[in-house]
Amino acid sequence: MRISRPHWDAIAEHARDDAPNECCGYLRARGGAVEEVIRGTSMRPSPYAYELDGQSLLRANELDDEGFEVAIYHSHPRSPAEPSQTDINLAHYPGWLYLIVSLAGSEPVLRGWRIEDGTVAEEPIEVL
Repeated sequence: MRISRPHWDAIAEHARDDAPNECCGYLRARGGAVEEVIRGTSMRPSPYAYELDGQSLLRANELDDEGFEVAIYHSHPRSPAEPSQTDINLAHYPGWLYLIVSLAGSEPVLRGWRIEDGTVAEEPIEVL
């Protein structure tokens, strides 16, 4: 997936704003390029888990139905940008990309993952 620097910065800013808890939201994309970053609200404010609010999840499903590519993003305030077992268990949309932004280092790190039936594969993120 390709993401512009302003979109990448919006995700990192959201992660910083919600720290020490995990943030979450979703992206609308077309042709492998992010067109919009939409902040969601975590219904489970926690440093260790997130739950995307129902309205955001409904809109992400509508975007999928309209033919857009959808990605869900969330943050790991104190751990690497790798899916936890909880993240893997909650990945119910196999066609969607899951982005994780880590705040564990001196600079945020963003990585993308395809998660389907418990199988995890990294997908490259190109920042433009």
